[in-house]
Amino acid sequence: MAIKGVFPAALDDPYANEATQPFWDAALRGVLTVSRCRTCGNCLLPPAPVCFQCQGEAFEWVELPGTGTIYSFTVVRHPLRPDLADVVPYVSGVIELDGTQGAGCRMIANIIECDPDSVRIGDKVRVVFDRVSDTYAVPRFTPL
Repeated sequence: MAIKGVFPAALDDPYANEATQPFWDAALRGVLTVSRCRTCGNCLLPPAPVCFQCQGEAFEWVELPGTGTIYSFTVVRHPLRPDLADVVPYVSGVIELDGTQGAGCRMIANIIECDPDSVRIGDKVRVVFDRVSDTYAVPRFTPL
């Protein structure tokens, strides 16, 4: 069932690998996590085999508060495909995640439960997880 403002999940499984599975396991529990370099503390999302800051190769997964700030966004008003006609307009945003170091980790996500015309850069948001299947929960964000 299409819900206005909610971009439908195109997948029913994250098709994760060894590096990304911890993120998806946490998402199923309703927890936002990030890979953090054990050498310099830099957060990487998506995870990478080598830290871009210090070239460290040891990482740990840490839980984030699940909040962030809209860094950038766009409002999609015209359906990209006919089957999306019932969900437009929807907001796609870049979220700078709280609890990350320096400039912070950012992720692209659907911003839901909002008036698309009132969304602004700098707005505070929190993560919610849309459980699509037994193996996949899509992170989305709602205004605080």
